Amino acid sequence: MRPLTEEETKTLFLKLSEYIGKNIENLINRSDERYCFRLIKDRCYYVSESLMKAATSINRDNLLHVGTCMGKFTKTGRFRLHITALEYLSQYAKFKVWVKPSAEMSFLYGNHVSKNGLARMTEATPQYAGVVVYSMSDIPLGFGVAAQTTEHCQQLDPLGNVVLHQADIGEYLRGLEEEML
Repeated sequence: MRPLTEEETKTLFLKLSEYIGKNIENLINRSDERYCFRLIKDRCYYVSESLMKAATSINRDNLLHVGTCMGKFTKTGRFRLHITALEYLSQYAKFKVWVKPSAEMSFLYGNHVSKNGLARMTEATPQYAGVVVYSMSDIPLGFGVAAQTTEHCQQLDPLGNVVLHQADIGEYLRGLEEEML
């Protein structure tokens, strides 16, 4: 377990800022305790400082995970968010999309959100902005990228994509299903 380098921190913060903007500061300087980001192999973890200090007593080879996995760094140096980061993304999201109950399952199977599945969308969402996808009962289902601006969605045909799928909570089940086969 090691701290992130300056380049890794910059890459991580750029990716997080697509979804939560300046609320990154709220992730680190929380009212209950300070949190930090640590790297184990190529995965980035969000850890409280007290847990991090306790984990230093464990041998590096024996430590598999600590805290919440936010994502991983690819071999090319890019950062890819994991679905485990959804809890924090949904708390601080700048742009949100709610899907109709008829479109929830489609999104949870890994499909994009089309206009006919869109219930509502945060005003002034720019194109290619990171969005968190919610059910109509405000349960975070996953996250993606806005394919269209809010204004352009009003003129879009019913089968046009509004949100491009990135990750969803159905990945846990699909991952277990693949392992069983």
